[in-house]
Amino acid sequence: MVLPLDGVRVLDLSAVLAGPFASYQLHLMGARVTKVESPSGDLARQLGADPQANRAGMGVSFRAQNAGKQSRVLDLKSEQGVTEFKTLVANTDVVLENFRPGVMQRLGLGFDVLAAINPRLVYCAISGFGQTGPLAQMPAYDQIVQGMAGAMDITGQPDGDPTRAGFPVADTVGGLVAAMAISAALNRRDEPQMIDVSMLESLMSTMGWAVSNWLQAGVAATRLGNENMTSAPSGAFHTADGLINVAANQDVHWQRFCQALGRDEWLADARFADRESRKHNRELLSRLIEGVLATETREEWLARLRKADVPAGPVLGLTEALSQPQLQAREFIHTGQYPVATNGFLLNGQRLRPRGEAPTLGQHHDPN
Repeated sequence: MVLPLDGVRVLDLSAVLAGPFASYQLHLMGARVTKVESPSGDLARQLGADPQANRAGMGVSFRAQNAGKQSRVLDLKSEQGVTEFKTLVANTDVVLENFRPGVMQRLGLGFDVLAAINPRLVYCAISGFGQTGPLAQMPAYDQIVQGMAGAMDITGQPDGDPTRAGFPVADTVGGLVAAMAISAALNRRDEPQMIDVSMLESLMSTMGWAVSNWLQAGVAATRLGNENMTSAPSGAFHTADGLINVAANQDVHWQRFCQALGRDEWLADARFADRESRKHNRELLSRLIEGVLATETREEWLARLRKADVPAGPVLGLTEALSQPQLQAREFIHTGQYPVATNGFLLNGQRLRPRGEAPTLGQHHDPN
């Protein structure tokens, strides 16, 4: 299969997660990605759950989103490194970086300089808050961005503290936004293009419902734990041996749900007559539901709910999630020397895979 970005060349100066995740998506779609690393290498080479791999400079965190890339070492603080990088830029399509704003300019490698070398260049800068604005120079890590986006404040139990997502969602969303923007920009090559990705704005753009409820209706989002602000019953419920998610978001689902639980009398209860009344009485409703669900196991209830065509699913641990037959059937995990996740879509019915393992530091450096 000819991949959509086949022939596209990417110079990736980024490190750790947001930028490397973006270039990994581009690689899966066919681009040739060259990591340009400092002599000390990407910090992610030292991160992950395998201490031995960290010491070897091939940490699991690095391998997770760098499979199939090439690695060259350049000291961009040296005249020789800058000269070599400019030579590479002349023959590339995309430059990707996630330095703090202004760093590339101080190195003599800002967008204007590189665009003069390559008038068809797509330049993408990822930063915590964007290249402009009063916070542009503020250092940003994923959890900082989650907190400043308001995402933590609407996550967690109503009587608890704000809670971060259990994975670096701001970094990965920022990476996806960058990959999307680069892919779009590659369709217009009549002039150099500068893409300015803000992780804060990227994350907040995914919070459209919460943002619009405030902007348009004046209603601020609150922490609801596992409950869904738009409907009830819609959330996580305890069974005899584990949690299940139920999303009875439509009246027809509510009717089927009551019938599957053997509680037709709930359909005639004025407290649950429609969506708004069910939302208003969600705490009572949840107690009643869990009282019934406690009588059987997770799998027994899931089988019954699926037979009734009620949207429901188990709450799985990560190891269970990765072993699901659904993921196996679609070959979501690339089983190379070091298994890695791929991405979220098939192209023409085929899984996109990394073409090789993650590189050792400087593995593809050409001293000439």
